[in-house]
Amino acid sequence: MSRILVIEDESAIRRVLVKILSEESDTYEVNEAEDGLRGIEAIKKEDFDLVLCDIKMPKMDGVEVLEAARTIKPEIPFIMISGHGDLDTAVNTMRLGAFDYISKPPDLNRLLTTVRNALDRKELVVENKILKKKVSKKYEMVGESDEIEVIKDMIEKVAPTDARVLITGSNGTGKELVAHWLHEKSPRSSGPFIEVNCAAIPSELIESELFGHVKGAFTSAIKDRAGKFEAANKGTIFLDEIGDMSLSAQAKVLRALQENKISRVGSDKDIKVDVRVLAATNKDLKREIADNKFREDLYHRLAVILIKVPSLNDRRDDIPILIDHFSSQIAAEQGTTPKSFSKKAMELLKSYDWTGNVRELRNVIERLMILGGKEVSEEDVKLFASK
Repeated sequence: MSRILVIEDESAIRRVLVKILSEESDTYEVNEAEDGLRGIEAIKKEDFDLVLCDIKMPKMDGVEVLEAARTIKPEIPFIMISGHGDLDTAVNTMRLGAFDYISKPPDLNRLLTTVRNALDRKELVVENKILKKKVSKKYEMVGESDEIEVIKDMIEKVAPTDARVLITGSNGTGKELVAHWLHEKSPRSSGPFIEVNCAAIPSELIESELFGHVKGAFTSAIKDRAGKFEAANKGTIFLDEIGDMSLSAQAKVLRALQENKISRVGSDKDIKVDVRVLAATNKDLKREIADNKFREDLYHRLAVILIKVPSLNDRRDDIPILIDHFSSQIAAEQGTTPKSFSKKAMELLKSYDWTGNVRELRNVIERLMILGGKEVSEEDVKLFASK
């Protein structure tokens, strides 16, 4: 059932609109308000899928209603109702976020088409939000230890800025989760998040991967190709394992950070990019600098903010929480019921030396979910998760 609110001070037009919409579909529930103030009161108290709002009204005009509603419930689409002399204003309301406008007297076909399109868009927005929540849950940071709370607090402070962040920590600690949350909580969250594993790309291809290439730049370059920096424009690029990047690629990344522009391999043409750069490494970059394997100037450009992700051994109190989380997650993936773990099983898992960190713990929990009993026991842990 789609709930529609009609805000119109002229009772005759309001009745016509309510009648047309009510008769169009039994899936429309149509409500009405005789002025802007009452319309805003209704929007505050109830949930609507669409608002039809007149522009010229006493007490509070349609533009004011639209602006107020955008701060209260920005996801509601607005269709503005304009008189002949209000067309310029109606067009301006679309710049303010209105979905569309219809003229008085309303044309039946245009009205119904516009209403259907607006409701379809609202449904798409809701679906996208649900999808984004699912994505967010995939990269959820699980834990309540002091070490994790410090990281969450830093993310809250740093994410709204464009500051570059260098994330350090051992393999499997969850550096990529920090990067995803920095992006999701930033003003760039609606833009792309492009992840590049610098360790997985051969050194001779890394520059092409990052900056793209033009046709003929090298033997296999049969056509022009955009790189990851261009793909991340208006969003975030995450350079994972940046300590493994070649020195020549480092020089080009440094230029991109300094000048906000890149050039494709084989081209002298500059391309402007607007990208936030996050980087991660499991290496000691200061030692790499001393060994002439990493550029000091690039390090200082990247490490505006430093976030060190603790090892699982340094946050053992989070292990029971992580076990419950992974048990539920794996059960959902496999279509089974989550398993409980006995107190002794939990204590034994807490005592292990987790050299592979959170990633290793998840693999062990998956193994115990498959091979363990209905309740995972201490014996199950000794049998199937022996360290």
